Amino acid sequence: MADARRDYYDVLGLPRDADPTEIKRAYRALALRYHPDQNRDDKHAEEKFKEVSAAYTVLSDPEKRARYDRLGHLGLVRETSGMDPISVDLEAMKSLFSNLFGDLIGGRKGKGRDLRYTLEISLAEAAHGASKTIRFPVRADCPTCHGSGARGGEAGLRVCSTCAGKGEVKPGKGIFSLSRPCTVCQGVGKVVVDPCADCRGVGLTDQQREYTVSIPAGTEDGSARRISGQGEPGRRGGSAGDLNVTVKIQPHPLLRREGSLIICDLPLGLTQAAIGCQIDVPTLEGRVEMKIPAGTQSGSVFRLRHKGYPTAVGATTRGDLHIKVHVETPQGLSEAQRALLRHVEEKLSTAAHPRIGKYQEELRHLYGPADTTATPITKK
Repeated sequence: MADARRDYYDVLGLPRDADPTEIKRAYRALALRYHPDQNRDDKHAEEKFKEVSAAYTVLSDPEKRARYDRLGHLGLVRETSGMDPISVDLEAMKSLFSNLFGDLIGGRKGKGRDLRYTLEISLAEAAHGASKTIRFPVRADCPTCHGSGARGGEAGLRVCSTCAGKGEVKPGKGIFSLSRPCTVCQGVGKVVVDPCADCRGVGLTDQQREYTVSIPAGTEDGSARRISGQGEPGRRGGSAGDLNVTVKIQPHPLLRREGSLIICDLPLGLTQAAIGCQIDVPTLEGRVEMKIPAGTQSGSVFRLRHKGYPTAVGATTRGDLHIKVHVETPQGLSEAQRALLRHVEEKLSTAAHPRIGKYQEELRHLYGPADTTATPITKK
């Protein structure tokens, strides 16, 4: 048998100022490691299990721990009437372990299955925030039999002969043997003899559920939200699962996002850019009219302040919207249209093309005057 006088903090591998969470975590790890059902032919493991269980029984109880911290093992003698405290604590080990590990080893209560839902929203909804009602399929208790799976309620059930109605079986023997859910009745303690016509004895049916999801302003693409208790219902009185909602922001056909900056690539015709115009541009609030000044060059950027994306999730401050101009050269012109453009070009002074003039000046400076000048291409 393990030495009952060994320091309980050393047994659990903890410092003396360990908090209750650390004590519970250490016990779980060691108890799972040394549990007799996992080490059937290892007497040493059984003794270690007794030792860590005794240590946990004392250190998890504030009053016992305080007395132990002051007096050590002698502080427990009065409580146990002079008996070895480990021997006395063994009486409670079975229920102690079962309570702590019921959720890990499959107790009678079963948590419902978690569900996943991908919620697609527009860029504008993501920027401003939105409230979206979603509908999703869920396996829930049959409304006809209320989840029992039997026609007529209790009249369609009988006590499970495998577990004698307990809902659990004990594959091993001894006080350390763990009870597990009965595989015949799935831990309910009763089996269906007259199945419900709607769910065919399963107790669950496919149903549609609605839930309203609140999307904060500035939500990021791919962000996830866990909604507790909105998954499938638990079985045998267990808690419901969770609903995991992942947000997917649909691409905007005219706008793109770079951080808090929203960018619009605006195509302009040659004439529009040359003489200026009033033109509609998209924003996250809808279309607005913007003035394009005469002589606007390709690559010019116009800024609309505070029309961009929120600077952070839930923030009220927003970035800017940049309108980036791309002058589009006409294509597929007829001969008459080409002639008209040549006529316009001939009427323009060199001052109308300052960049071209500067380019030609630098070219002459580098290589001298050209033998020929650029001439328009004529269609043959």
